[in-house]
Amino acid sequence: MNRKERVLAALNKQPVDRVPIFMWFHPETARKLSRLLEIPLSALGEAMGNDIQQTWVNNNYAMEGIVHEHDGETHHDWWGITWEKRHSFNQILHYPLAGARRDQVLAYQFPRERKEDLLALMAPVVRDRRDFFIGCDVSPCVFEMYWRLRGMEDGLTDMAGDRELACEMLGRCADFAIELGTAACERFALDWYWTGDDIAGQRSMMMSPALWRAEIKPHLKRVIDVGVAHKLPIAFHCCGAVRPVIADLIEIGVNILNPIQSNCPGMDPAELKREYGKHLTFMGGVDTQEMLPKATAKEVRRATEALIGIMTTDGGGYILAASHTISPETPDDNIFAMYEAAGIRREEIFDQAAVIRRRAVAAAANSES
Repeated sequence: MNRKERVLAALNKQPVDRVPIFMWFHPETARKLSRLLEIPLSALGEAMGNDIQQTWVNNNYAMEGIVHEHDGETHHDWWGITWEKRHSFNQILHYPLAGARRDQVLAYQFPRERKEDLLALMAPVVRDRRDFFIGCDVSPCVFEMYWRLRGMEDGLTDMAGDRELACEMLGRCADFAIELGTAACERFALDWYWTGDDIAGQRSMMMSPALWRAEIKPHLKRVIDVGVAHKLPIAFHCCGAVRPVIADLIEIGVNILNPIQSNCPGMDPAELKREYGKHLTFMGGVDTQEMLPKATAKEVRRATEALIGIMTTDGGGYILAASHTISPETPDDNIFAMYEAAGIRREEIFDQAAVIRRRAVAAAANSES
């Protein structure tokens, strides 16, 4: 099976030669692995067996796509948000609408003049469309985009105390995601449409399910409808304890749920598979907080094998991924043990890295001749 066939089979609950993989590495982990394999960062996904390639065309690019070397370094994005690298991740230093008056909030303009720059981020992804399953990420879609602009406290206060303002601004956040998503679906040969909106924490949702259904769900459905109209599978990302609204997500068109933080209440993979496996493909579930960085390699392999077994009881419906980016403190042996459980031996990864190196040498020779 090639990569595209493998993912499509998993989505259709059909047999695969091995479980599809879409692994996310923290930038420092990625650099460590690229040095170990002696390949460029851009080739790491290929060497490590990723079957999917995608990138961000919305504000997640500003959060994850711009990588600083040192803590304390900052950047100011096209949305007016200032980010600072703290403890290896970009965190928001300045929210452009925090503390703003109602009229100032309503006067905010999304960076529509940058849409072509954002869509251009897909160019290197679609070059590999014959070899990989291709996605486009339009997140954050609704609430998460609003609180990045307004700040979490003001954003939740608006939802509780000024519903008219909140619904207007949540709708505008969705509108921008819809514009980007529509253009991407029309311009690129996509295999799925990736959405996302973090609405849950480690222990519970950030708001009541009723409030989410009233103020966020209708706008999220409009974003999802773009992918549905283009007959694409719909992937949705939400960290944390999102269990109370999984049925709602299915109702509005979600087919793939990520990242399955199994140590959060209600997010036990076996329970989710039993209850929602008929409707959803799951992507994630490998615990990056405790198991992957702290267990032995043997324990990681056993746990990953068990997870794959649970999530493929119907013959498919699972993509192996971690519950978050794999952190720099994760031992190399544990990373390779996880891959071995998925059917990719360490030796195969190093062999693929050698192929990538030879290809780079040949390309350099051809360019000089």
